[in-house]
Amino acid sequence: MYEESGNETKEALVSAFAEFGGTYLRDIWLFDQSDHEQLFLREDVAEKLEAVDVEKFVDNERYGFITQDTYDQLYYATYQYTVRGFDDFEQFRMFFDDDRHVGVFASFDRQPGGHDYESLHSHVTDIASGYDVPIVTSETE
Repeated sequence: MYEESGNETKEALVSAFAEFGGTYLRDIWLFDQSDHEQLFLREDVAEKLEAVDVEKFVDNERYGFITQDTYDQLYYATYQYTVRGFDDFEQFRMFFDDDRHVGVFASFDRQPGGHDYESLHSHVTDIASGYDVPIVTSETE
């Protein structure tokens, strides 16, 4: 990936998630095997996350790299994304087709009738195909 396209790629990701979720979008996180980067965080969600160990939360999402490989070996279909339902929001996670193991997850407020996560996956995949896979910038840099 070219360093100068990193921010452009991340802006395109934020735009794709914001277009999909509108005011329901709560947060967006980019992560790899060792770091994570917050791309978007709604103010009311930031207040709730003050009591959460974000690093531990992201570590849990990293298990997806292992399960993705397992699914690819066990099933005849290719893994695309995961959605988790919580009492006041839903979380979407997907990985980019890349040997560096980079993923993104975002959460959305629940809405009547639900969200079309297949369309989100397709939209993000289409947009990401026009960019290099983003590099995660450590929160401490």
